[in-house]
Amino acid sequence: MKHPALVAAALIGALPLLTACGHLSVGRAASVSTGYVSHQLCSAVFVAGQDPERYYREAIAPLAGSFEFLVRYEVDRDRAEVRTTVAGLAESRAVHRPPFGCVNATGLPPSAVAAPLIAHRTAAPALLAPIAGPEPVQPADPALGRALDHAFEEAPQGPRRHTKAIVVVHRDRIVAERYAPGIGVDTPLPGWSATKSMTNALLGILVQQGQLDMAAPAPIAAWADPQEPHHAITPDQLLRMTSGLDAGQTLHDVSPFDPAAQMLFIEHDMAAFATRAPLAHAPGTHWNYTDPNTLLLSRIVYDLAGGNAASAYAFVHRELFDKLGMQHSTLEFDAAGTPIGSSHLWAPARDWARLGLLYLHDGVVGGERILPPGWVEASARQTPGAEYIGYGAGFWTNRGDGYGARYRIAAGMPADAFMARGSYGQYVVIVPSRQLVVVRLGPAWTARDDMDEVARLTREVIQALQARPAP
Repeated sequence: MKHPALVAAALIGALPLLTACGHLSVGRAASVSTGYVSHQLCSAVFVAGQDPERYYREAIAPLAGSFEFLVRYEVDRDRAEVRTTVAGLAESRAVHRPPFGCVNATGLPPSAVAAPLIAHRTAAPALLAPIAGPEPVQPADPALGRALDHAFEEAPQGPRRHTKAIVVVHRDRIVAERYAPGIGVDTPLPGWSATKSMTNALLGILVQQGQLDMAAPAPIAAWADPQEPHHAITPDQLLRMTSGLDAGQTLHDVSPFDPAAQMLFIEHDMAAFATRAPLAHAPGTHWNYTDPNTLLLSRIVYDLAGGNAASAYAFVHRELFDKLGMQHSTLEFDAAGTPIGSSHLWAPARDWARLGLLYLHDGVVGGERILPPGWVEASARQTPGAEYIGYGAGFWTNRGDGYGARYRIAAGMPADAFMARGSYGQYVVIVPSRQLVVVRLGPAWTARDDMDEVARLTREVIQALQARPAP
């Protein structure tokens, strides 16, 4: 799976040709790469507390390859911002505004990117019981230890995996975890498109509360007129990527001129941009994985939560993060106040595991059902048209007969497994038949987003657990 971030490489590599040809859109395309670098470095430094040079070297520079020398960035800790230029063609600026993470502030006055005022709040006690103590859990079983060793191994030559965190939860307790130097149990790490699975949970909560009908026309103001061509699009179709919108694509390598890439790294109001995408297919008839679908769902969450950033923030934390005990997670918002629910949740590996546990237990946490009956099963059900990769509704899934499911099963993942999955090797693998959640995070540059190694990790963990005596 690829991500619009890869446009940075395509763009930088194409700059000499584009400049020679005098392409009219080169400035806007160049802004995709500078916007990507500024935003991701801002989040890494000010949200996650990581070293900017190391993060840039491991997570960003490989995108540019031999053209990396054209990129210049500056981290301003006094102003909590990052500024980036590329080949003199574009400049972007991202600003940290806690608790909303970093935001694209390019061309905006300070007042436009100031963090909205939010009421002081104290998190309620988590419904999810603690899954471990404050220190990393060392595997008691040598076989589990070897599985972690393999997960952190690097090949002598070839692409690097940069594994940052592994967490294995079995029967609601962490049985093994490991972190790279500089990363701890509370260090937020990017999930990229694994964030879509979190957005799935927010939608399920709204359905459980009676605020949203996934089969009705999406409650998007710009599409309210029944004569509007987009009116028939449902939230379920947006979640399953069958909306029919001509909004670019984020599954394969994409062009720097791709609408999905421009939405994420240039636009200040991402959802408004997405609403203007034309229809290419009748809703429900064509599958195309693209981030604008999920940004529209994020706007629905924003609207139903109260119609402003403060109320959306409160809803996300009160109804999901607090109940799961996700105390160190940051969901970033765009400049218009909409959660970037397609890609920009930064959360510690343990918090990603807590999200997985919600789905392992069919949407029930601490005895309280927060997702509707049948929601998890529907989320893990393969979407027609997505058989090749095996996609459900905000989750990748092995529950189907397509190539993707067969490949993962052959590699070692059980047939009932489904997963939150993000670019460059971010995984939350959920295996109900084994009472198991496996989290793997880190910017991997290996083939298939490190899928083969994650399947191996899952297989070896299951084998190790099978060999343990029953509790």
